[in-house]
Amino acid sequence: MTSRRKIPTFRSEAEEAQWWYKNRARLDKDLLKAAKQGELKRLDRRTLEARLAASKARMVSIRLPEADIQLARRQAAERGLPYQTYIKSLLHQSLHQAE
Repeated sequence: MTSRRKIPTFRSEAEEAQWWYKNRARLDKDLLKAAKQGELKRLDRRTLEARLAASKARMVSIRLPEADIQLARRQAAERGLPYQTYIKSLLHQSLHQAE
């Protein structure tokens, strides 16, 4: 079995997203290698349901002005992030700063 990569601890979701984006080529290569060597494990339904139940994330919908969405898309693209992840990280940071 191949050695496992160490995933660092992140201070924010934006930092984590940047790390995954920056390392995507190496991680893709590792995934393909593990698949070719038959080292991938299949996630069973019970484990998946347990992980989903333990997740603290909750999906919500909010209405935003189109101009704000376009601005967020542009800023996220400059940082190499998905725009929804970028918006979520901005909201998270703002809420903690206001605390």
